[in-house]
Amino acid sequence: MFVDQVEIDVKAGDGGNGAVSFRREKCVPRGGPNGGDGGRGGSIIIEIDLSLSTLLDFRYKSRYHADRGGDGQSKDMSGKNGQDLVLRVPPGTQVYDAKTGQLVVDMAPPVMHFVVAKGGGGGKGNSHFATAVRQTPRFAEKGEPGVTARLRLDLKLLADVGIIGFPSVGKSTLIAAVSAARPKIADYPFTTLVPNLGVVAVDDGRSFVMADMPGLIEGAHKGAGLGLRFLRHIERTRVLAHVLDVSGLTDRDPMEDYEVLNRELRAYDENLAEAPQIVTLNKVDVAGSEELVSRLTQELEACGCRVFCVSAATRQGLRPWLFALWEALQATPAPTPGVIPDDVAHFGPPETAHLKDWHVEKTGPDSWIVAGEALDRLTRRTDLENEYALVRLQRTMERLGVYRKLAQEGAADGDTVTIGGFEFEYIDEDAGR
Repeated sequence: MFVDQVEIDVKAGDGGNGAVSFRREKCVPRGGPNGGDGGRGGSIIIEIDLSLSTLLDFRYKSRYHADRGGDGQSKDMSGKNGQDLVLRVPPGTQVYDAKTGQLVVDMAPPVMHFVVAKGGGGGKGNSHFATAVRQTPRFAEKGEPGVTARLRLDLKLLADVGIIGFPSVGKSTLIAAVSAARPKIADYPFTTLVPNLGVVAVDDGRSFVMADMPGLIEGAHKGAGLGLRFLRHIERTRVLAHVLDVSGLTDRDPMEDYEVLNRELRAYDENLAEAPQIVTLNKVDVAGSEELVSRLTQELEACGCRVFCVSAATRQGLRPWLFALWEALQATPAPTPGVIPDDVAHFGPPETAHLKDWHVEKTGPDSWIVAGEALDRLTRRTDLENEYALVRLQRTMERLGVYRKLAQEGAADGDTVTIGGFEFEYIDEDAGR
């Protein structure tokens, strides 16, 4: 089964919690804190697997979770890092943020792997918080939650040559004749329901990848037939082999088919219509086709087209045709390599976030939000059920001027303040005086 578009939910592993522990050894009075750090949560990594050509595996499983980091232990022992989860995709897969439609990464060489969801950092053990005035810290940090995201995976096949044409013109027979691909072939429209890939050997070790693109008819760029589903696969091809049926056994006009398909390509993507084309007159072995072949050759060459007469059934003219495709490939620039956009969708806070970067916003008559990536992260790492950890958070916010700013903006005693997804009650110490 060929699957070229799926949506998946991913969640990186949560970081492990830091430990609260103290040295307790004979003859070592006041040993001090020795709680270890929590381990890092496993990340979700997208990686290219050159042996794949479909997203089929993601059809049967759509939720992926990486391992959680281990908790810290006594004796300054850190928790075990969570194992990364690697999702393997075929080359040409584009990863989008399913909620916003923003491109995250284009998985094509040289981009071979990409961390799409980073594991949460491990919480620090209490040994990190010992100071001259706080020699027995009775708190540690919680592990940071792993990043969650909903992704859309779009596969755009990476092929050098794309065979296009109306149904039943012999595209599948052609790719079967020149490669090891074995598509389903029958004498009725839309026999081919999925693209077929084949490696074509030209000569002396030279080869290229050819793809048979199904479902192209008039109105394909609007979704007629199967066109809208598969037109995107042609975008990455460097050369198009435009196949026309010249057997004369149908009531279709090959020249009209040629013009219709080129209009469809132009309507879908102007750049695609400008791609080099080798016009391929197929089924020239059929008796009585000579007159039609002669007329079409003259008309097409008058339009500046390179025309080749072939028969997939008898293999007539295939060798010169393959050499022409190879020459066209050599004269065509290499495809654009995989990219990581400058405005890549980031899931989770950036590593460069600073505690001083925050702002206050009023969200209702008696509700406020204090937003800041680093402050949110600190709040999520704080064990709010531990009174010592809560005092540390309050002192940090006081030092940053959060309470002073809330008072300046008009926060009243009893208002609700949200930080990092947690709600706190604002207490105005001057209100009772």
